[in-house]
Amino acid sequence: MRLLVVEDDSAIREFLNRGLTEAGYRVDVAPDGKSALALVDEEVYDGFIVDLGLPDMDGLDVIGRCRALGHTAPVLILSARRSVDERVRGLEQGGDDYMTKPFALAELLARVRNLLRRGAAPQMEAVRLRVADLELDLVRREARRGSDLVQLTTQEFALLEYLVRNAGRVVTRTMILDRVWRMRIDPATNVVDVQIYRLRNKVDAEGKRPLIHTIRGVGYVLKEN
Repeated sequence: MRLLVVEDDSAIREFLNRGLTEAGYRVDVAPDGKSALALVDEEVYDGFIVDLGLPDMDGLDVIGRCRALGHTAPVLILSARRSVDERVRGLEQGGDDYMTKPFALAELLARVRNLLRRGAAPQMEAVRLRVADLELDLVRREARRGSDLVQLTTQEFALLEYLVRNAGRVVTRTMILDRVWRMRIDPATNVVDVQIYRLRNKVDAEGKRPLIHTIRGVGYVLKEN
């Protein structure tokens, strides 16, 4: 499960990042609304934790823009605003739950688990991703082209999942290193090119219509044609 934490307080942001990661979640963090919306444009999240008092925009505006873009993942609002009116407003404008600061990590984790359980039923289709005749089973961690099982390593599957989730969108080597390998290193390294080459040999095997395309000087894109 991938979560996005939007929180401007660096100490709270790091505390949440560490606590959620130790609980088994994949976590991205953003210090402001602009950064959060940029991440939402690149990734598909299973849940959001959003502070309302952001430096560049109200957290409710972030939630509203995510909903307008079609993101239905549950949102836990985490805010110092404690009045009943503020809590009601937050829940009416896109939030699924509301916690006030200060908070106990154990309670926050319980609320996150509850929200993800509640949101799982209507989003069961998200356990499978499909582009053309390529299908990923995110539960079994399997990939198929048509009826053929594609044998992938764990890293190759993670890379393919990232490409499929961003189907039709060009992703750079730096984006891949950051999102798949969690590495912020020289983007000139050839690790991405080597892995794409190996992945392409498996996914776009002889006789298959190519899905993984190189955009010279920019990056890669997975698309039907």
